[in-house]
Amino acid sequence: MSSLDGKTCVVTGATSGIGEETALGLAKLGARIVLIGRDPERAKHSVERVRSESGNDRVESLLGDFASQQDIRRLAADILEACPRLDVLVNNAGIITLKRQTTEDGFEAMFGVNHLGYFTLTNLLLDRLKQSAPARIVNVASNAHRFGSLDIDDLQSEKSFGSMKSYGRSKSANILFTVELARRLEGTHVTVNCLHPGAVATRLGHNNGTLGRAVTKIISVFMLTPARGALTSIHLASSAAVEGVSGRYFAKCREQKPTSTASDPAVAARLWQASHQLTGIGA
Repeated sequence: MSSLDGKTCVVTGATSGIGEETALGLAKLGARIVLIGRDPERAKHSVERVRSESGNDRVESLLGDFASQQDIRRLAADILEACPRLDVLVNNAGIITLKRQTTEDGFEAMFGVNHLGYFTLTNLLLDRLKQSAPARIVNVASNAHRFGSLDIDDLQSEKSFGSMKSYGRSKSANILFTVELARRLEGTHVTVNCLHPGAVATRLGHNNGTLGRAVTKIISVFMLTPARGALTSIHLASSAAVEGVSGRYFAKCREQKPTSTASDPAVAARLWQASHQLTGIGA
């Protein structure tokens, strides 16, 4: 991995699991880290842990709820105020729900948090990333995209909802977002790539009550540790091997092929337009 001395990295969903381990790995490389989380106490704990284990004191936190478009906008303003330069944005925050839920904006929760959260925050930070170029955007997707092809005519899963199917749709959206954003960023020296972290034991699913926590605990013994799951995110954020590479999908630090429907440029363009209409940004 390359040294990140003098670089500023923002990592969302960074108060546990893959996000926290990503922040730790980037801090060990010398970067200034801005952790994003929802809970003040967990954010404080994560900052203390990353500082202690990395030996890097340039670690801080900001709070933001990706289930709220208004809060994402406030968070983006806080990031811009705190970060005169922004070299790396890691979009990692995500949820999975067992039943169909909606955000305060009326979006199906997984689509709203997992995709529109990435879409809104990234677009609001794009100018700062371009000013800081060469810069990188890393979107945490998943091989779960193979379980749910995106239906542009049913983005909110109103016609057909299934926990894994709809989660897979949101992860397909992450890949399609990466494809279209890479096209739009050509010539700016800002790259964007996405990844499958592996089947990782994290807090994902802990928002589903006692049953969700119990199931997560049982299957976690068969999963990767968050530290191993963070390796590809850290690779894409820092490695010289992917300098100038953009619009690709990675797993185990190597480029992989997602499904054809999750990487179709025409679908990616339609999703972008739909996301613009839903959020009012990203024209």
